[in-house]
Amino acid sequence: MYMRKILSRILIGCYVMGALLLVGACNDNVDVQQSYPFSIETMPVPKKLKVGETAEIRCQLHRDGRFEETKYFIRYFQPDGTGTLKMSDGTVLLPNDLYPLPGETFRLYYTSASTDQQTVDVYFQDSFGQLVQLTFSFNNDNSKEEPGE
Repeated sequence: MYMRKILSRILIGCYVMGALLLVGACNDNVDVQQSYPFSIETMPVPKKLKVGETAEIRCQLHRDGRFEETKYFIRYFQPDGTGTLKMSDGTVLLPNDLYPLPGETFRLYYTSASTDQQTVDVYFQDSFGQLVQLTFSFNNDNSKEEPGE
């Protein structure tokens, strides 16, 4: 009988400890990470362009983590030279306007409109304000094509 009382008290103590642990584990302040660093990788891009020539810029978004509701955007600024930057769907980007990225793998097309050196700064931004900048520079290709080429 005495052993039963001790065993009963031990079980009650375990139940009380278990209940306290469960109550302590129920915390409404769950910390869910939403903002993750990201990067943009590109394939090599030509360094020289003739006026009217287009360079394809193949891009890949890499996320360090995944929060499904994160949106990614693109904008650009051209400090040197003139040209146009387009997305693969034909959308012509206007300088400093923000556009949604079409996906994690995408292509941009830069068409030269200048005989001067051209610099294009492309900014990628997520919905949390993180920013990644890529700069592309092109020199004028003034080489003449030989007949028969």
